[in-house]
Amino acid sequence: MFRAQISALLFGVGGFGALIAATVSNEWKVTTRASSVITATWVYQGLWMNCAGNALGSFHCRPHFTIFRVEGYIQACRGLMIAAVSLGFFGSIIALFGMKCTKVGGSEKAKAKIACFAGVVFILSGLCSMTGCSLYANKITTEFFDPLFIDQKYELGAALFIGWSGASLCIIGGVLFCFSIYDNNKTPRMGYAYNGATSAMSSRTKHHGGEGNIKTTNPSKQFDKNAYV
Repeated sequence: MFRAQISALLFGVGGFGALIAATVSNEWKVTTRASSVITATWVYQGLWMNCAGNALGSFHCRPHFTIFRVEGYIQACRGLMIAAVSLGFFGSIIALFGMKCTKVGGSEKAKAKIACFAGVVFILSGLCSMTGCSLYANKITTEFFDPLFIDQKYELGAALFIGWSGASLCIIGGVLFCFSIYDNNKTPRMGYAYNGATSAMSSRTKHHGGEGNIKTTNPSKQFDKNAYV
């Protein structure tokens, strides 16, 4: 159980770090390679900034000045990623209280419930990130394959893959934390059955030992009679 919790914490914290990197990254979508070769410029867009660079090495970024002019799907992705990062942070803190190696959190049953709750929080964090990245990717692919769309077309950026990876790690860590409560409930039952078997074996041993003592006394009496006769 302890190793499973350590693995779950590593998965959850690793996924939480990946979600932060994806949220602050400016490479959610990039210009297509065909247009980049012709114009020798590269455009990167993220949730918070738009960046552009050229072959001479100059690179410039400007933030979105107001949220009212930002498209609706970007605002939705912002909210989902902020929720994912917040849930990942609280999940990491709650998981520390549910770890078996810590002295806080109460009894083992209470720790198991806390660990399970942390697992649910990690799973929700992963689902929020998965939804936000998928929504953004769906918008990019829809515009890219639309023949009537004449504006600049973009491809999937590295931040989307980082977000998907972080979401997967959070979900795996959350599932491992949820299974820890099952392991905790299973352990006492095994110990109780083992103690019962031990007590039964000890009682049988005593019973057979008593019969052995009775049998050893009877032959001695019979031997005395025969010797007397």
